[in-house]
Amino acid sequence: MLSEYEWQAILLSLKISAIAVLFSLPFGILMAWMLARCQFVGKSLLDSIIHLPLVLPPVVVGYLLLISMGRHGVIGEFLYDCLGISFAFNWTGAALASAVVAFPLMVRAIRLSLESIDRRLEQAARTLGAGSLKVFFTLILPLSLPGIIVGAVLAFARSLGEFGATITFVSNIPGETRTIPLAMYTLIETPGAETAAARLCVIAIILALISLMLSEWLTRWGRKRLGAAC
Repeated sequence: MLSEYEWQAILLSLKISAIAVLFSLPFGILMAWMLARCQFVGKSLLDSIIHLPLVLPPVVVGYLLLISMGRHGVIGEFLYDCLGISFAFNWTGAALASAVVAFPLMVRAIRLSLESIDRRLEQAARTLGAGSLKVFFTLILPLSLPGIIVGAVLAFARSLGEFGATITFVSNIPGETRTIPLAMYTLIETPGAETAAARLCVIAIILALISLMLSEWLTRWGRKRLGAAC
């Protein structure tokens, strides 16, 4: 049986990961579409910036969030003074950190899905009188849906495992920012808590495996669907 401490960490992780994916998904679709379909000055730079969290140490990402989105950060001070919004040292900050770290995986999956769509389908739709918005919402978005789902699942799985950026940006606060990785870190440093840490480890592995298997299944389903559409 899991203790209240463990349940709290699991439920908080699921909540933070879900909100991180939900709020970053529209931006992920937009960035993926821009990278897949648009040509503009600075495209390579934008692509590099989006994928930067993949190669940066998570602690660096957390530090950048702290100095930019913290209570006295460049952006965070404005948000707090004008809108009363604060990200530092609360669960919303943990969701922001998770979203930033997982964003490249989401964008990459959606971009690959967009690039696999046959452009002739769009050209045919436009010759029939469909406008750009109608083509996007009735053709491109449905055909790229498998990639969007895969991107969301991968981002969710990555958010569940986020540690470095979270602890740097919002600390390790019980019931507020202590997700599964942070709870394991605390338990490992606590004498006699090895069993609880092992339980959380098993749960983290199970959640990650489910996410990866679901992502693989959705990728295969998407390829079959695109093949049938073409």
